[in-house]
Amino acid sequence: MSAMLERIRASIPALPPAEQRVAKLVLADPRSFASLPVGELSERSHVSKPTVVRFCRSVGYDGLADFKLKLAGSVNEGVPFVHRSVDDDDKAGDIVVKVIDNAVAALLRYRNAAAGQSVERAIAALAEACRNGRRIEFYGVGNSGIVAQDAQHKFFRLGVTASAVVDGHTQVMSATMLKPGDCAVIVSNSGRSKDLLDVADIARKKGATVIAITASGSPLAHETSNGAHNILLAADHPEDADRYSPMVSRLLHLMIVDILTTGVALRLGSAELRPMLQEIKKNLRARRYVETPSNDIKPSTP
Repeated sequence: MSAMLERIRASIPALPPAEQRVAKLVLADPRSFASLPVGELSERSHVSKPTVVRFCRSVGYDGLADFKLKLAGSVNEGVPFVHRSVDDDDKAGDIVVKVIDNAVAALLRYRNAAAGQSVERAIAALAEACRNGRRIEFYGVGNSGIVAQDAQHKFFRLGVTASAVVDGHTQVMSATMLKPGDCAVIVSNSGRSKDLLDVADIARKKGATVIAITASGSPLAHETSNGAHNILLAADHPEDADRYSPMVSRLLHLMIVDILTTGVALRLGSAELRPMLQEIKKNLRARRYVETPSNDIKPSTP
């Protein structure tokens, strides 16, 4: 089952009864759902036409057209979404192929399943926090802590007040100091870390916008799937994290951070941002010990 369908299945308990019927129709025959007109979809699921559209928005898409476009891509994608596990007797060449194939398949899978509305909301909230000088805190532990640090680095270069918090006790203190208008971005592969679930709860109570990058169906996803100040960016993938350290999930999370960074940079505009980035690069180049020789300098002869 594709990541998009897995996400829809996981969201069913949180949907109203009428929208649950639409969700079950999608899961029963996704290809037909992607091609049928709204009138026939409403008849088959025994709901009104507006309910079909509301369902699409409830699961994170802009509307029926956006939902059907992503659904068609999800069920018709030519790249097989099969996780090829690394075996003990694999040679180096086998490892190269399997690791890269897993990564490429996961990225394409996310491309087809990504909920544009949720991404748009996350970018808007982060950009608004940047404009108003509010705090943006990135939270993660273990492998997800590395992603949080990468996110802090990328947003820092945009001139944004951002920080990565990876210690459990410090996370609680940081979340307690959040205020309305601030953003708490929580990165978790499993979505089951008690520290991060506590952070989400505290940040929400303080009125901050909570953006969760995690697997759909996880406890963290359930906590952030509804509410005006909760935004779920679901990232699903087939990976045996019990046997090996998560790799595909980290790549997915880093890519989502890149998407958010790019979106925020575009929202902030280039009038002030571009000169600052150019100055940063200029100052960094000045700290290099060895400059690359220019093409017009010929090597000396002995």
